[in-house]
Amino acid sequence: MGKILIVDDEPSIREVIREILELEDYDVCEAGNGMEALEIAKTEPVSLALLDVKMHGMDGFETLALLKKEFDFPVIMVSAHATVENVAEAMKMGAYDFITKPIDMNRLLISTGHAMERQRLLAQLASLNKKM
Repeated sequence: MGKILIVDDEPSIREVIREILELEDYDVCEAGNGMEALEIAKTEPVSLALLDVKMHGMDGFETLALLKKEFDFPVIMVSAHATVENVAEAMKMGAYDFITKPIDMNRLLISTGHAMERQRLLAQLASLNKKM
């Protein structure tokens, strides 16, 4: 299937998430900011993005809005600044899930697995609809 795009301005966070996802045999790519994430999404077969809320330059909410406008893959927001307002806003904007830092890796893997399975099923449904 496609790749998981990790978007965080902290290289150490990206590295830890990458290592966990690669142990589960996911194909992973990384972006250090929102603009880089948009460029990668234009050239790579991204199936899911893990997107930090607080980043330098374009924040996670601005990046989420642009990703949802241009692409049709789920986005899981990740933040150490999880307020009820932030979570509600992310979900209203179309985020698939919201995970707080420090990241519970089991929760991350469960949410990632569900999102990837949803994408696989949607692709299968689209394929079946084309045959009809």
